[in-house]
Formats: sequence, C-alpha cells, structure tokens
Amino acid sequence: MAKQPIHITLFGGGNVGTHLAKNLFKLSGVRLQQIYNRHLSNIKSFEKQTEIIDDLSQLKPADLFILALKDDVIVSFSKKLKDFDTLTVHTSGSVPMIALQTRRKGVFYPFQTFSKDKPDLDFSNIPIMIEAETEQDLQLLKTLADSLSKKVEIVNSDQRKALHIAGVFAANFVNYMYRQAENILQNNDLSFDLIKPLIIETAQKVQNLSPAHAQTGPASRGDMKTIEKHLDFLTQKTEFELYKYLSELILKDRNNL
Repeated sequence: MAKQPIHITLFGGGNVGTHLAKNLFKLSGVRLQQIYNRHLSNIKSFEKQTEIIDDLSQLKPADLFILALKDDVIVSFSKKLKDFDTLTVHTSGSVPMIALQTRRKGVFYPFQTFSKDKPDLDFSNIPIMIEAETEQDLQLLKTLADSLSKKVEIVNSDQRKALHIAGVFAANFVNYMYRQAENILQNNDLSFDLIKPLIIETAQKVQNLSPAHAQTGPASRGDMKTIEKHLDFLTQKTEFELYKYLSELILKDRNNL
C-alpha cells in the first residue's frame, strides 16, 4: 500500500515562504495543497501549482500548517488557527515554540538567509532545526525535514535562539561590514569586485579552521603602526569607530589566545 503524502498548508508569501514553497513542490512525499497570504498578488506565481487563498474560511484539512510569517505576527496569527487540531509550526529562529496559540505546536526553522529575488536555494545543504511537543509530531517534522535537507537537528527554543543570534553575528553583521568596505572602495574609485576573492577565501578558510585560528590582519599581528595609518586615513565617523573598536577587540582576543 502506497504511503500517503504529507498534506501541507503554507502561510506567507515572503522570503522564507517563497523558497520553502519552491522546494516543497519538488518532493514526491509532500502535497502542498494551499498557500495563504493576505495579498494574493504576492503568491500569484504559485497559482498553477496549487490553490492560493486569502480567506481562512477556505482552509482545507491538513497534516501540517507552516507559518512562514514575520516574527511579530506569529502569535496573533496563530490564534486564528486555535480551533484546528493540526500540527502548526513557525519558521522563526527567535520565537519560542510555546508562544504559538494552537493545540499542537512545533518549529520548522531553516537556518539560512533568504532573499525572495535570489535564484532558487538548494535546501539539501540548509540545516533545518525542528521542535515539537510530542514524539508523534516530532517524527512528522523529521520526515519532512529529512526529505528536504541532509542536515536536520532537534533543538529546543533556547538552542534555536542561540543559533539565531550566532547567525546575526556571522551573516547580518558581516554583511554590514561588506557595506562599509564597499563605501570605502567607492569613495576611492575602486570596484567592490576587487574584494570578492578575499571574502570568498575568508569564508572558505573557516570551513576547516576555527575562526580564532583563521584571524589575520594588522590587529591580529599587533601591528599598531599600520592600525594608526588606517585610522588616519578614515574620514567617515562610522568607519573610523568600527575600525578602532574592532581592532581593540581583536588585540584583546589575541592577547588571550
């Protein structure tokens, strides 16, 4: 007897929802039967693949509701689903599972940065963090996660929050540094393309080395003369303060190694 597919309804047509939908459609053991969004225009690209709705009264019975929504609306929106006996999960890194106002609660958190306009992401290498209140619900999430990714972890809400914070440091803050680098280059008639090989090499290095041992640069060497020259060159307050503060932290870290 053929195994029944997992029937899923996805809520949200933003960055996470868009990429998740594209990958769920590829799975043979899953039926993404409906996608809900307040504005149908945001999910219109999926209308040939599934039913798109903007009215909760149109919801069909499902095995799983996935809320790919902004953090600040997850709790209030989940209240609208409190009468359904359907496992309901959110995709947030920072919202506790217990915050969901539904009968059955869980988390399905793909740990990656998502941009709606970026080409399709390969979910097979994206770590997925799962959490649920019961073993049965956890098994359902694991079955789904395993079909999407080779990297599935069962974590609690505190661990997921720690991972999310680490991600902010490793991705969001680092990207802001890219912006500062771009500004410095542009202000001196240089292309950002010149620094891309350095960015790639740095990212590749920490695949095999601890960041503590991969650190390079004048601060890691204790080269105060070069640091002073760089600070004299920087005329923008933000760039100056960031360079000075981060150099001080690296120097302190160097002394503690």
